Amino acid sequence: MLRKLFEKKEMKLKEVLLAPLTGKVLNIVNVPDPVFSQKLMGDGIAIEPTEGVVVSPIEGEVVQVFPTKHAIGIKGMTGTEVLIHIGLETVAMEGEGFETHIQEGDKVKAGEKLVTFDLELVKEKAKSTITPIVITNGDIIKNIEKYHQNTAVEKGKMKVIEIDVNS
Repeated sequence: MLRKLFEKKEMKLKEVLLAPLTGKVLNIVNVPDPVFSQKLMGDGIAIEPTEGVVVSPIEGEVVQVFPTKHAIGIKGMTGTEVLIHIGLETVAMEGEGFETHIQEGDKVKAGEKLVTFDLELVKEKAKSTITPIVITNGDIIKNIEKYHQNTAVEKGKMKVIEIDVNS
């Protein structure tokens, strides 16, 4: 009986990611860029956006805002690190058509606006508008569930990924 009182219970930590964009969810293996499709940066999903607004998928801290404003890194409350990479080969746009609403070190809530971008300009100047959402520190993931594959989602409202984090 005493053993049960003093046994260390495994703490189950979960991180729920809401859709950071409105659009269609795609399997990351179908992203037309091997860095993402081969999960070289980590596992996740992608969204083909129908509007140019990106919101935070989780509560946490903005840990990176790329100078070209095309990518944001956020660290969640469980230590999960999420990269949102707007479009493919958008770094070449050098920030044109992108506006950030946060900066490194900011604390954000799920659903809070991070970036707005000119979707038509990205369609014109980049390889694709497909936006990977990647967990970059996969070593902390115990289990990952993905939702709404090949269906439409609304930013800040629909769960797209649920992660069990190692304790």
